[in-house]
Amino acid sequence: MMNVSPAAALVAAVPLVMPRAISGHVLRMDANDPAKVLAALQKAFNDFKAENEAKLNGKADVVTDEKVERINTAVGELQASLNDLAIKLAASAITGGGVAPIAGADADYLKAFTTFARSGDGESGIKASQFAGPRSAMSIGSNPDGGLLAPIEWDRTITDRLKILSVLRGLATVMSISSTGFTKVYNDRGTASGWVGENGARPPTNNAQFTQVTYGTGELYANPQASQQLLEDALIDVAAWLAGEVDTEFAYQEGLAFTNGDGVGGKPKGFLRHATDASHPWGVIPAVNSGAAAALTSDGIIDLVHDLPSERTPGAAFVMNRKTQGAVRKLKDGQGRYLWEPSVTAGTPASLLGFPLHELAAMPDVAANSIPVAFGDWKRGYLIIDRIGVQILRDPYSSKPMVQFYTRKRVGGAVTDPTALRLHKVAANA
Repeated sequence: MMNVSPAAALVAAVPLVMPRAISGHVLRMDANDPAKVLAALQKAFNDFKAENEAKLNGKADVVTDEKVERINTAVGELQASLNDLAIKLAASAITGGGVAPIAGADADYLKAFTTFARSGDGESGIKASQFAGPRSAMSIGSNPDGGLLAPIEWDRTITDRLKILSVLRGLATVMSISSTGFTKVYNDRGTASGWVGENGARPPTNNAQFTQVTYGTGELYANPQASQQLLEDALIDVAAWLAGEVDTEFAYQEGLAFTNGDGVGGKPKGFLRHATDASHPWGVIPAVNSGAAAALTSDGIIDLVHDLPSERTPGAAFVMNRKTQGAVRKLKDGQGRYLWEPSVTAGTPASLLGFPLHELAAMPDVAANSIPVAFGDWKRGYLIIDRIGVQILRDPYSSKPMVQFYTRKRVGGAVTDPTALRLHKVAANA
């Protein structure tokens, strides 16, 4: 009978669930006890190291190879489960699992909004003179226009939850604007200087040149739907249901766009585009080769870290997808120590060479000439712009008997400082 590691046995014994896709991941361990998952993770990683060492020491065979890969997968599932538990706890802590009660006029607005969501009525009761908060974007108090801005507190709830669900929102700088775009001025650092003696001539030196870059927004949307009878009869919290549908879908779409968006039609330009796109005044994001034509190497990861200037490393973090983490988990330094380490406490990410490692499903897999790993100071390197206000359009006609809630928000994203980031390309060194 084949020996099964405790970690693999735990993964097999605990019920697995398929949550609604936040980042395209597969089975995750569902548990209510982060300490239990953390202990299982530590045990599984120790099992992985023991079996991998046996494989490296000449005991490689089909059974050993299969066991190493199976435990490696278990480690990945446990780390992902711990991350998911941290996400759920943080998200529920924002509003206690729902939309926070609102006092004063906003409570009346939320009541009118809920009536509007259930039946399409109620918007006429929202008057510009009564509320300074969000109102119909097309015409105040006009039911036929069919659109309402979400209540202020609900809008904040979506934004706060997005910071947790969307990896780059938690890492990058996020700015809210009230106009069509945001303009940033860049200095080409061209100011020159020189040394002179006491009586030496002091000719004019070169001056710095300035370039303006405007960051705009596109539209991010979700279109959840519910049956008319459900809205009429069920005792559901419509606002909480809509918020859950919208923030999950927005997080998924943002992950794709902020990573590899092409910048066309209002879509954000992803940081991977700046591997070759030199449109930024400071050029492309520097790339560091892995040192192998089709694989990651320990030396390549170490070179990546040390290529980033030391003043950018205190806030630096890795991003990569889950499959790449499986490859990174096998890497060791010159002293035989594994570069990857699991979470040491619930709520903290795994680490690579001591830096936080965050899972970003939109990153490419390891393959020749791909860029599966990125590293750097994301707050300095990438900017996300929110145009304030989430708008809801209730549509009971397009998909009868379902009522669709077309939800939109204007969002932008782009690299602001390519020198603060590094890309890791799978390629042999020249």
